[in-house]
Amino acid sequence: MERPPPPPAPTTALFESRIRGLRRIHQGKVRDIYDVDADHLLIVTTDRLSAFDVVLPDPIPHKGEVLTKVSLFWFAKTRSMIANHLSDLRLEDVVTDPAERAPLVGRSMVVKKLNALPVEAVVRGYLIGSGYKDYLKTGAVCGIALPAGLKMADRLPEPIFTPASKAPAGQHDENIDFDAIVKLLGRDHAAEVRRTSLAIYRFAAEYARSRDIIIADTKFEFGVDRSGNLLLIDEVLTPDSSRFWPVASYKPGGSPPSFDKQFVRDYLESLNWDKKPPAPHLPPDVIARTSENYRRVASLLTA
Repeated sequence: MERPPPPPAPTTALFESRIRGLRRIHQGKVRDIYDVDADHLLIVTTDRLSAFDVVLPDPIPHKGEVLTKVSLFWFAKTRSMIANHLSDLRLEDVVTDPAERAPLVGRSMVVKKLNALPVEAVVRGYLIGSGYKDYLKTGAVCGIALPAGLKMADRLPEPIFTPASKAPAGQHDENIDFDAIVKLLGRDHAAEVRRTSLAIYRFAAEYARSRDIIIADTKFEFGVDRSGNLLLIDEVLTPDSSRFWPVASYKPGGSPPSFDKQFVRDYLESLNWDKKPPAPHLPPDVIARTSENYRRVASLLTA
């Protein structure tokens, strides 16, 4: 039986963070990253939402808190499988002013500085999105041949590793094959990224299924420390980095209802928008529905 989402707490959505005394070194589509010291970064997950690699003008209330809560949940669940970038420092250790810290609570992580690998480690358990488009053209996804006759959203015989190269800001990531990953990372790290990504996906998919959620696909990011050790970084198995489908309404042959931002993508696809900046504003009901979807999946996974 599906658990209802928790009632929303009073909040002001955070579109952009500002911290005196810390230098912001990067602003991504969702996260603001600050330099703390020689060994640490502060990551603030805002309520910004991107679609088709464009940041939308309207923030989604509670989104940053949900992404942080879900990521911390999975970091804890998977730490026996792979180390991650979380540090022992707390938010109050690096942002000491209570008033300045207040809007960051619940949406921030102090992490170790690592060398991020230039790939998106994508794992697909179901045939959807760009993978389905690739399959229709070639019968394969990222060079991995699949059985004939599969429908949209069909479950794959086995999860597949279909990496993408990380594109510069404003450009689209590009699906690449394993040989290209080897050229980027070296054979040992490429093999470890593939093995670890598939292992985490299988573990998480089984757990999520017990909570009435299908994880159709997801992407991981990895970094290496000074000793060359591989660590899990960024976000993990969130509604931004994954497709989450309710088990009860799953049916292959079309795009299933989802708990992630596919709801926003479907709305934007209905508009006459060229998927280039500036993005259109979202109507209030789409914002509210999206916020509810994010909170519901967090409740189902972490309760």
